[in-house]
Amino acid sequence: MQTLGFIGAGTVGSALAVGLTGKGYPVSGIASRTAQSANRLCRKIPSVQICLNPQEVADTADIVFITTPDDTIAEVCRSISWHPGQYIIHCSGAYSAELLQTAHEFGAHTGVLHPLQSFSLQTDPVKNLRGITYALEGDDQTLPVLKDMVKVLGGEWIILKPSDKLSYHLAAVMASNYLVTLMEMAAGLWQTFGVPEDKAVKALMPLVRGTLSNIEKAGITSALSGPIARGDYGTVLKHLANLENTAPELLPVYKELGSQTVKIALDKENPNLAGIEKVSEILAN
Repeated sequence: MQTLGFIGAGTVGSALAVGLTGKGYPVSGIASRTAQSANRLCRKIPSVQICLNPQEVADTADIVFITTPDDTIAEVCRSISWHPGQYIIHCSGAYSAELLQTAHEFGAHTGVLHPLQSFSLQTDPVKNLRGITYALEGDDQTLPVLKDMVKVLGGEWIILKPSDKLSYHLAAVMASNYLVTLMEMAAGLWQTFGVPEDKAVKALMPLVRGTLSNIEKAGITSALSGPIARGDYGTVLKHLANLENTAPELLPVYKELGSQTVKIALDKENPNLAGIEKVSEILAN
C-alpha cells in the first residue's frame, strides 16, 4: 500500500488522513503550521510522525496531500524538492492542479481531490466522508489512484477539467455557505419580534430539513412551495412592506431571490401564470 503524507493538518486534511488510515493507507508523516493541529491529528493516528517541515513529508511519502489554505498551496509546492513518480494532490475546490506545476516539473504526478462536504470541528469529520461526491482532476496515472481512495471511503466521484473548477466551486458556495447566510437573515427577522437566535434556528431547522428532503426526493421544481409558487402576489407585497420597516437592507436580496424563484414557479405543473406574472412585476419595481 502506498504511503501518504499530509502538509496541513486542518479539518479536511485531518479527516482524510484519519479516514484513509482506517481503510488501510499508512500515513508516514505530517507537517503543519501549528503544533496544536499536528498534535491533534497525531492523537488520532498514534503511529504517524510529525515532520519539522514540508520537505520531510515529501521525502517519506508516496502520495502527498497539500491541505493548506488555497492561497498557500502553490507557495508550499514551490518550496519543496519533489521526487519523480510521486503523487502530489491538493484538495481545493476552486483551483486546478495547475497550482502544482512545480511538482510536475520534478517528474511527479499531480491531481486534485476535493470532498464536496461541509466540515466542522464540532462534528466527527470522518463520518462526513462517506456517501459524498469527490471532484477529481488528474492525468491518466493520477486518476486511478484518486478513484481507489474514493472507493474505499464509500464515495462517488466526478471528473473536472480545469475550466470547470470555478463553476463547480460557485455552486458549492451557493448551496452551503449562502445557506448559512440565509439562515442568519431569517433568524434575524425572528429577533425583530423578540425571539433570540438560538430559538429561531431551532424553530426553523425542521422547515429547512423538510425542504432539503423534498428537493432530494422530488427534485427542485416540485419542492418549491410558498407564495411565489402559488402566484400569491398580495403576500409578496406585504413582505416587501414589512421589510421596509424591519430590515430594509434585505430588500435587494428578497427581490433578487424572488425573481429567481419566479423562474422555478413557472416550470411547476399547472402554474398560476397570471399571479406569478404579477409577482414578477412587483419584484422588478
